[in-house]
Amino acid sequence: MAYVSMGEAHRRITEYLNRFCGAVSYQDSPMLCRLLSFSSNSPSLLSLADALNVFQDASILIRQSDKFSEYGEILAHLFRSLQSYRFGNLVEAYLAFEKFANAFVQEFRNWESAWALEALYVVCYEIRILAEKADKELTSNGKSPEKLKAAGSLLMKVFGVLAGKGPKRVGALYVTCQLFKTYFKLGTVNLCRSVIRSIETARIFDYEEFPRRDKVTYMYYTGRLEVFNENFPAADTKLSYALQHCNPKRERNIRMILKYLIPVKLSLGIIPKDELLQKYNLHEYMNVVQALRKGDLRLLRHALQEHEDRFLRSGVYLVLEKLELQVYQRLMKKIYIIQKLSDPARAHQLKLEVIAKALRWLEIDMDLDEVECIMTILIYKNLVKGYLAHKSKVVVLSKQDPFPKLNGKPVGS
Repeated sequence: MAYVSMGEAHRRITEYLNRFCGAVSYQDSPMLCRLLSFSSNSPSLLSLADALNVFQDASILIRQSDKFSEYGEILAHLFRSLQSYRFGNLVEAYLAFEKFANAFVQEFRNWESAWALEALYVVCYEIRILAEKADKELTSNGKSPEKLKAAGSLLMKVFGVLAGKGPKRVGALYVTCQLFKTYFKLGTVNLCRSVIRSIETARIFDYEEFPRRDKVTYMYYTGRLEVFNENFPAADTKLSYALQHCNPKRERNIRMILKYLIPVKLSLGIIPKDELLQKYNLHEYMNVVQALRKGDLRLLRHALQEHEDRFLRSGVYLVLEKLELQVYQRLMKKIYIIQKLSDPARAHQLKLEVIAKALRWLEIDMDLDEVECIMTILIYKNLVKGYLAHKSKVVVLSKQDPFPKLNGKPVGS
């Protein structure tokens, strides 16, 4: 921290106060955004923090001017938060910023137009980021992390302010997305439902009027929720929307969408191209895709084991594990094709022992009863058309389309 004289500190603080009041007076939202963006660590905000730590009681300067004192409550809390943030006292920074945010939201409520929406977005973003950092500090000190939960409550309050009629309502989707990020981080995704109902059922919202950025984020998170609920057609629709409308230059965001869209597509019987996986560095799916193409159960299980932690963290492990049925189907299809070449007349009769031998070749040891059980499930799930001749231990395949395609439908639909 560079040395700052008392006179220089006075100048920096006064300059910030003038900029803040000017931004509000002239409804200069971009300027107001820059003045509130703590996490940007901009040189101007850091120099202001140094000045505040020299001057100590900036409230004196705020009270000296009617222009400044009008926003005294907002500015005093904001300054305290910035001071604490500069010193690395993140819990104190969060608590002060929360008071600032409440005061700012109250002021925003009184403004008739929506000119400060972008600035409100900055406040919502910063409260979430500060809460996450404060919780890390609490955890490292052996205390219970609770600030992100508090930030979620504040964001719900902001959502309530924006959910009414008028031009401000377009901000509701941005706040919804911040709530999603909060709930997903906390592991309380069930809390998303009430917000989703408000967005999707309320007549005051016209979905098309929301900014594209917010619609993409909204579809991404609601698509993830559908993945957790195993509603794959709905997940496909939402995640595909997010992918199609995502800025093509945002490769990181595209990769995040594909991490969930690829398992969904695979569950619906749609296999992505290797070029797509390579382009977006999704190598963890390469062997999963190859296992589906080849009917190689050993390869699928190896891929799931190798990337187990990653798949579990993203919540797609169980989705991928259920692909085993499709792999069994492709294995049967390969056996059927080989048998058709050698003995066309009996191609539709697959002995369970032959299937068991194929599995043993893949180092998967199953007795005939276990194989019969798998075949029964495949027939029940409509992945194989035919029936089991139990006494002769044979799967009798339909002579017409014995291996139906999913055609975008989940297994068993």
